[in-house]
Amino acid sequence: MAPPPRRLLLALVGFLAAAALATLAVAVYEDQVGLADWHQKYIGKVKQAVYHSQKSGRRRVVVLTEENVIASLDLRSGDIFWRHVIEKNDPVDQLSLSLGKYVVTLSSGGSILRAWNLPDGQMIWETNMQTSTASKSLLHVLSNNKVAKDNLVLVSAGQWIYAVSSIDGVISWGKEFTLDGLEIKQVTQSPENDIVYVVGIAGSSKLAVYHLNAKTGEIIKDIQESLPGGLCGEMLLGSDNRLVALDETRSALYIVEFKGESISYKKVKISDFVQDISGTVKLLPLMSNGIIALQSSSTISLLKLQGLNGLEVIHSFDRPAAVSDALTITEKDEAFAVVQHLGSQIEFIVKVTSDASNEIIREKVNIDQHRGSVEKVFLNNYVRTDKSHGFRALVVMEDHSILLIQQGAVVWSREDGLASIVDVMASELPVEKDGVSVADVEHNLFEWLKGHMLKLKGTLMLASVDELAAIQALRVRSSEKNKMTRDHNGFRKLLIVLTKAGKVLALHTGDGRIIWSNLLPSLRASKSGEMPSALRLYQWQVPHHRVMRENPSILVVGRSGADSVAPGVLSILDSYSGEELNSQRFDHSVVQIIPLTLKDSSEQRLHLIVDSNSYAHLYPKSLDALDSFVPEMSNIYFYSVDIQKNAIRGYSLQKSSDLNLDDQYCFGTKELWSINFPSDSERIAISETRKMNEVVHTQAKIIADQDVMYKYLSKNLVFVATVSPKAAGEIGSAAPEEASLVAYLIDAVSGRILHRVTHHGAQGPVHAVVSENWVVYHYFNLRAHRFEIAVIEIYDQSRADNKDVMKLILGKHNLSAPMTSYSRPEVMVKSQSYFFTHSVKAMAVTQTAKGITSKQLLIGTIGDQVLALDKRFLDPRRSVNPTQQEKEEGIIPLTDSLPIIPQSYVTHSVQVEALRGIVSIPAKLESTTLVFSYGVDLFYTRLAPSRTYDSLTDEFSYALLLITIVALVAALFVTWIWSEKKELRDKWR
Repeated sequence: MAPPPRRLLLALVGFLAAAALATLAVAVYEDQVGLADWHQKYIGKVKQAVYHSQKSGRRRVVVLTEENVIASLDLRSGDIFWRHVIEKNDPVDQLSLSLGKYVVTLSSGGSILRAWNLPDGQMIWETNMQTSTASKSLLHVLSNNKVAKDNLVLVSAGQWIYAVSSIDGVISWGKEFTLDGLEIKQVTQSPENDIVYVVGIAGSSKLAVYHLNAKTGEIIKDIQESLPGGLCGEMLLGSDNRLVALDETRSALYIVEFKGESISYKKVKISDFVQDISGTVKLLPLMSNGIIALQSSSTISLLKLQGLNGLEVIHSFDRPAAVSDALTITEKDEAFAVVQHLGSQIEFIVKVTSDASNEIIREKVNIDQHRGSVEKVFLNNYVRTDKSHGFRALVVMEDHSILLIQQGAVVWSREDGLASIVDVMASELPVEKDGVSVADVEHNLFEWLKGHMLKLKGTLMLASVDELAAIQALRVRSSEKNKMTRDHNGFRKLLIVLTKAGKVLALHTGDGRIIWSNLLPSLRASKSGEMPSALRLYQWQVPHHRVMRENPSILVVGRSGADSVAPGVLSILDSYSGEELNSQRFDHSVVQIIPLTLKDSSEQRLHLIVDSNSYAHLYPKSLDALDSFVPEMSNIYFYSVDIQKNAIRGYSLQKSSDLNLDDQYCFGTKELWSINFPSDSERIAISETRKMNEVVHTQAKIIADQDVMYKYLSKNLVFVATVSPKAAGEIGSAAPEEASLVAYLIDAVSGRILHRVTHHGAQGPVHAVVSENWVVYHYFNLRAHRFEIAVIEIYDQSRADNKDVMKLILGKHNLSAPMTSYSRPEVMVKSQSYFFTHSVKAMAVTQTAKGITSKQLLIGTIGDQVLALDKRFLDPRRSVNPTQQEKEEGIIPLTDSLPIIPQSYVTHSVQVEALRGIVSIPAKLESTTLVFSYGVDLFYTRLAPSRTYDSLTDEFSYALLLITIVALVAALFVTWIWSEKKELRDKWR
């Protein structure tokens, strides 16, 4: 008997639908990497650079940065040949080149010496030495080939000095000086013989000079002298037995000469030969042929030693400038460079030490005005075709970027300030609509016209190779994902980042290119030399959707100094152009910044800034903002965590008459509660709270037996973790019996402890994330010798009677009843702990537009990758044998450890070196979130925790969909004919 036509139709529809859905990819394939993500590599602010520009091999410069990175850069393009990011607990102090093929680095206070292969960066050997890590370490590579076939490397720290073979790392000899309190300050060698000069200070005034045999380390000569007034520790030693040192007050110089077994010295005041000197005086490392450089907050002075008779000023530079070390160009002469800032230009000057009054080169180079002043310069020479000497310089700017300048132009530049991001936020792009000018969207009308001219030349086949490359870059930039306007799904955004240097940059999510950058004048170093600190980024103004011609703006808050009591600074920037709209220097400090949910009539977000005296200052300072704030002031509470005093305190605001401040925007604070943890048993390790912009889709959770559990969704919930004092150090610093971790859930309004759990034998570091009604935190279990992740979920039991449907119908439920933090909540807590394989550097949770999509934990692992872990694995209701109803609910059977699925790595196979933070940004498409992780590297991608259930993927087969539709129509037509024939047969029966 033939099956009914309707059953045939359903079977056919099911088969074709399954065939169409089979084309949806479950994971990201290798050829898909890079389509919706990008990865950028950086090195950080350069603090030392050594050139390798021999005729054979690639010309490169090896650099050491403040991010503890060793890298080899191509001198022609600035690309990275290789790099190593060293752990922060092993800080690299110095580097040098040996034998033209080894990069030698000294780290951990002079206790670890390593050699790396120059071409590929592979480590050749590593040597550990006994040194005094409390003192500054020095590295010096002997260049005298008479000493040995392989150049010896001298390492000194404290009272120790070692000579190490640069080929195999074997210690040739080691010497510990017997002078009490000696600290070695300078090491140099004589070009004529095998003598090494070592200069140190014992105490603050005793100067010690040793002559050592470079082959054996034997002391040939020992000279000691006490200088009146003391020394600050900065000194320069020339190989011709002359030394210059700053005194303890930094107001005078000691000029010292060594004659046989005696020391002759003279003290000269700096003010006698350098006029109008101000600020802290520093002695720069330049010392060659009697030339030294002295830096103050306003000038850099080049001085010539006149024996013991004093010093002569050769030249002074009033503008911000930097001086390089001396560079040997001939057997008897050395050159050095001075680079000074001249508005939108820098001036590159090269002098020789034999005649420092004259200049070999003076060039002016145009640079970006948002790079700040010059901080460091590293000089290199090369031989031109006419056998004359040419010079290039690696210049480190105030914004931590680096430039290579040569022949009056910038050869290449690197934006390495992005290796030190301190805060990130997202901003929308302008809307694509009629009436928006080209200059608004393309940012620059001239660039727009230039791009069209290039395309025209390419069409007419008149473009050069460089112009063809520029045309290709324009095509990539003008592609759909790289447009400078909003898209329907909300994938195209601006990532606004704030760097440690006080520079704000906007990155396009399409390809990571820099749209604009601004080194804020308010966050630049003051004339006194005090370095400011950048704090946070906040949304300042998001115009109403009916006023789209107004651009959104962002708020940057920082301090004018590194100290927490330093006065604060405020800057407001246009999100689309980066232009600074307003800036202000506070007359108070910045301890805490509280963004409020309130706005004034111009859509400006209100912020409270709490100073060190516990006063709260309202910004913006306008009557409109005050009118919006005062009626809600009684409902505003905040808390502070004082790690030094081991306490948490809660505050309310009050307009008190006893304030001796004539400022209507300044409010007093009243302490409502405090929790003081006993310092002998607990130390605060971390505190976390929910994100202000987190969206929760529903407050109810339906469990397997059709029962309802209501989430405790208070935004005042604070998670605090404390560890025992002995467990506050590194892993293994305490025995399991001495270690413990206590997790608290605290209400920030009343100070009530809602839940407390103790993990015995647990130790930090602790990482945590709070979302909705749950907390996930990571720690180390000393008893099990494994990392653990624990989860706590908190539910509101006061709404338990809302499960009665009749009460809901009759209106007797309490869903709309007012809630207050002062009433004791009836809560139920569920918790569970799981073993986890990896150590963790950072944690975050995915955020979506409506909060409907399943949550995933974003875990930054010790391998500098980001792992996406489904929240279902961290359900505290998991059991070994879940019931059938629980399985239908989606509860996973309980295992002692959490699974690590290789396909769950968001970063695929790449590493985000020195990973520090992860940010999740919701897109307009509910299924998708944007993930940005940063460290020394940057990585961006799109993530769909529950797959793209509300959109079709790029691999979706539209042809198969069309065939499916045609087949369905044909099937309907065929079954209709069959049905008609069957009815006709039935009628004839």
